[in-house]
Amino acid sequence: MITVHHLNNSRSQRILWLLEELALPYEVKRYQRDAVTMLAPAELRQIHPLGKSPVITDGEAVVAESGAIIEYLIERHGDGRLKPAAGTPELLRWRYWLHFAEGTAMSPLLMKLIFNKVQTSPMPFFAKPIAKAISAKVLKGFVDPNLKSQLDYMEAELTQRDWFAGDEFSAADIQMSFPLEASAARAGLDASRPRLMDWLQRIHARPAYQRALKAGGPYDYAR
Repeated sequence: MITVHHLNNSRSQRILWLLEELALPYEVKRYQRDAVTMLAPAELRQIHPLGKSPVITDGEAVVAESGAIIEYLIERHGDGRLKPAAGTPELLRWRYWLHFAEGTAMSPLLMKLIFNKVQTSPMPFFAKPIAKAISAKVLKGFVDPNLKSQLDYMEAELTQRDWFAGDEFSAADIQMSFPLEASAARAGLDASRPRLMDWLQRIHARPAYQRALKAGGPYDYAR
């Protein structure tokens, strides 16, 4: 039996969604973030030394990292589903977006989260103006321009095809869901990029996505 070690409001929601799309049996073991630090609980280190989510167990196998989990499940249990055929341009795009999601896309999103917290976190009064000035400069000069160029790029890609890998929905779209949901929540993705917003509406309407929400519990990024 596949077990998803699921952390609330995390990338592991994608794994639940993938399993629902593949109609595979699985069980969920839930973990809650610390309400103050928002970090994963120490119990997750019993599954994987880094104590992060997502991580799955499948028999003796322990698989961590979203992209690796998706590839493992598709190759072992997918029976050719949610992955383009070998030797096609769609497969090359599929691999690209599978890695883009956690490589290029997430870095500025994480930086934005961190520097926004710097501006609002408690600190000695004499340090606050300096910290706010530094974070504002980094956001304006580096983070926000990178986020804008990435969103523009993804918007342009979806003017050429319905889904990230091609004309068919695939696991690449599942992998891309988290950075785009996070972008809509905190990085300026809105109606000014209609193709991306339409894509978000279409993935959220999928029955398997809705079943995954019920399986995983509250997930703020789906709003």
